Amino acid sequence: MKNIKKYLSGISIIIGLLGLMNACKIGKNYVQPKLKLPENFRGDTLDYFGDTSSMGLIHWKSFFHDPTLKLLIDSALANNFEMKTALLNLQISTRVLAQNKANYLPSVNATIANGNRTWRSKDFGSGPLTKYYDHKGETAPQNMFVYQSMFGSDINFSWEIDIWKKIGSKQEQLLAEYLDTQEAKNAIQTSIITSVAKGYFNLLMLDAKIEVAKRNVQLNDSTLRMIKLQYEAGEITALAIQQTQSQRLLAASLVPELEKEIVIQENALQTLTGKLPDSIKRGTSYEHLFAESKDISLGSPIEIVRNRPDIRSSEFQLIAANANANIQQAMRYPSLTVGGVLGVNSMLPKNWFNIPGALLGGITGNLTTPIFKNKTLKTQYEVAKLERDKAELQLQQKVVEAVAEVSNAVVTVDKQREQLSLAKERVDNAHLAVKNAGLLFKSGYATYLEVITAQSNALNSDLDLVELRQQHLDAFVDLYRALGGGWR
Repeated sequence: MKNIKKYLSGISIIIGLLGLMNACKIGKNYVQPKLKLPENFRGDTLDYFGDTSSMGLIHWKSFFHDPTLKLLIDSALANNFEMKTALLNLQISTRVLAQNKANYLPSVNATIANGNRTWRSKDFGSGPLTKYYDHKGETAPQNMFVYQSMFGSDINFSWEIDIWKKIGSKQEQLLAEYLDTQEAKNAIQTSIITSVAKGYFNLLMLDAKIEVAKRNVQLNDSTLRMIKLQYEAGEITALAIQQTQSQRLLAASLVPELEKEIVIQENALQTLTGKLPDSIKRGTSYEHLFAESKDISLGSPIEIVRNRPDIRSSEFQLIAANANANIQQAMRYPSLTVGGVLGVNSMLPKNWFNIPGALLGGITGNLTTPIFKNKTLKTQYEVAKLERDKAELQLQQKVVEAVAEVSNAVVTVDKQREQLSLAKERVDNAHLAVKNAGLLFKSGYATYLEVITAQSNALNSDLDLVELRQQHLDAFVDLYRALGGGWR
C-alpha cells in the first residue's frame, strides 16, 4: 500500500510540473491580419436620401419585392440539392466538433471476459505453469503442457494530459472548419438567390421580347396591306411587297425562338428549385422588383469583410491553418499519458471472481518525447506554417477582389442607368419615325423602303431596351451579392 502511495505521489509531482508547463502555451494566437481596404468604394455614385441602410445587410425578402420571385427563391432554398448537401455537410462538421470536446476526457474500455490458455512442449525451452498443476493436483506432462492460463475481466483507462494545448488547438481548428462549412452554406444560398433572380428576370425579358415581336408582326401586316393596295393601283412594284414580307417574316421568326428560350429558362429555374420541368408563373412588370437605390447605400468597405461569405470563409480557413500550425508544433514536445486498470484475473475459471484473491490493479504514467523521426515532425510543422502564410495571402486576395467587384458592380449599375435613359429616348424616337413614315408614305412623300427601315429600327430599339433593362436588373443583383447580401 505504501508503494502505491509513493507511486501516486510521484505521478502527482509530474502532473504538477507539467501543469506549470501547460501555462506556457506554445504557438501563436490568431490575430486578424491588416487588410487592404479603401475608405470608400470607387465609383460610388448612388444617391442617398435621409436614413439609408447598407445593401449588404438587407434581408433578401426585403430586398426583393416581387411576390412570385420570393416564392421561387423560398422554394429553391428549401429544395435545391446543393443547399441540402451543404446542410448535411454542416451536420457532419457539428458532430466532429462535438466529438473533439470529448478528447479532454480519458478513454475507458472494459474487457467483459478474457480467456487465454496456451500449450507448449519440452523443446520449447521453458517449463509448464507449475502453479496450475499444483492447483489441479496433477503432474505436468512433458509435451503439450499448459504454459499459460488466464481468465479475467477488467476496466482500463488511458488519459493524455493536454500539456501543450494540442486538444485546445484542435478544438480551435475544428471550430474554424465548422464555421467555414457554415459560410460555404451561406455562399451557396447567395449563389442560389442570385441565379433564381437572374433567371426570373430573363423570363420577364423573354416575355417582353415576344410582345415586341408580335407587335412588330402586326405592324408589318398593316404595312403589307397598304403596300398591296398601292401595288394593285400600279404605284409600286412587286419588290416592295417582297421586301415588306421579308421584314414581317424576320419579326415572326423571333417568336418560336423566344418560346424555345422561355421553356429552357423555366426548366432551368425548376431545376434550381429541385423540381421537374414545368411552367413558371411570373409577374408582368419590371417595376418595383426590389428595393429602390434611394433607400440603401453601399456601406463601408469594412462591412464586406463581415458580410461576404467567401471572405469570412477565407478567414476561418486562416484560423484553422493557424491552429494546425500550433498542433504540429506541439507534436514535437513531450506528452504525458496516465493509465490504469482494475479487474479480476485467475488461472482457473472457477477462481475467476474469487475476491480478493483474483483482484488485479495497476496504474501507469508515461512521459514520452520524440527524439528522431526522420525530420517528419519538423517538416510537418514547417509545412503547416507555410500553409498558414498561404491562407493569409488567399484572404488578402479575396478582400482585394471583393472591393474591385463592388466597384465594378456599382459603376455598371450607374452607367446602365444612363444607357436606359438614352435607350428609352431612342425607342420613343423610333416609334415616332414609324408613325411619320407611314403618314408620309400614304401622302406620297416617303418610299416603302423608308417605312421598312423605320419599322426595322423600331424593332431593334425595342429589343435593345428590353435587354438593357434585364442587364440593369442583373447588375443590381450582382451588386447586392458583391456587398455580401442574400445569406441572412
